Amino acid sequence: MNEYYEYITKDGDRWDLIAYDFYGNPTQYEPIIVANPDIPITPILASGLKLKIPALQENDLITFELPPWKC
Repeated sequence: MNEYYEYITKDGDRWDLIAYDFYGNPTQYEPIIVANPDIPITPILASGLKLKIPALQENDLITFELPPWKC
């Protein structure tokens, strides 16, 4: 994970919502927390914080395949 997006938080941002916005999966927030060790881990982030969002490799993302009857 060497490439990063830059993101400035806004009112109401949470780790899981940011993960969903960037990765499409709210449970993938851990790489974002690890990339930002100086940011306090709080339920709701303060606005105006500059976060580094790691660009994950496709094989790092969790994907689920739907059964044929749900496609």
